[in-house]
Amino acid sequence: SINTKIKTFSTGAISLDIALGAGGIPIGRIVEVFGPESSGKTTLTLHMIAEVQKSGGIAAFIDAEHALDPEYAQRLGVNISDLYVSQPDNGEQALEIAETMVHSQAINLVVIDSVAALVPRAEIDGNMGDSHVGLQARLMSQALRKLTGLVNKSNCTVIFINQLREKVGVIFGNPETTPGGRALKFYSSVRLDIRKAETIKNATEIIGSKTRVKVVKNKIAPPFKQAEFDIIYGEGISSIGDILDTAVNIDIVAKGGAWYSYNGTKI
Repeated sequence: SINTKIKTFSTGAISLDIALGAGGIPIGRIVEVFGPESSGKTTLTLHMIAEVQKSGGIAAFIDAEHALDPEYAQRLGVNISDLYVSQPDNGEQALEIAETMVHSQAINLVVIDSVAALVPRAEIDGNMGDSHVGLQARLMSQALRKLTGLVNKSNCTVIFINQLREKVGVIFGNPETTPGGRALKFYSSVRLDIRKAETIKNATEIIGSKTRVKVVKNKIAPPFKQAEFDIIYGEGISSIGDILDTAVNIDIVAKGGAWYSYNGTKI
């Protein structure tokens, strides 16, 4: 049963929209997308930008990693000429830009790529080897306290892309953690853990990866649901494959061996 009271926009993957329970990413909330390197974090958020633009919304991409590929974004359906892109010099500048955009009430979606790249000004100005313990966590905590109320009033969604780190000396339990302190975990309404499940091959050539997304936190519907879809290199999420897999999961289409059938007719 889908909660229709919460306004949402599609993730670009129907299986993930269903897993989120409300039909997509909630509007006016903070969202975290995290996972290992090359797991599809930026690809997924670019699909979200394309979906917001399709519905007439305006999106912004704060590229703290300085790694956005406009051609790739365009292939995923992003209208680059309508996308606001900022490449800030430090973490404070990035979060100030995000706050200004949310405050303007003219932007529907702000994506920050990534939390790990939000380096505090003091660290950039300092020397190599200087200790800056907890600086980034304090910066994130302060920014999120200000942003939380603003995003709700302005109906703007802010998505933080985050990387994974490993805690030193953890023997029992999960050693994986995300940079930026605990504030983002606390203030996020939705947290998505994205992982590469397996590679997709065409004969001997690797053409993509089967991607698994787990909803590890969800304030709008029950959490811990999973979605699986294919990401084809250079093309993004395979929408046809995603629709077909979802149809099989909800018993609209039957699968027998290598064949799919709908109402007894092979397709």
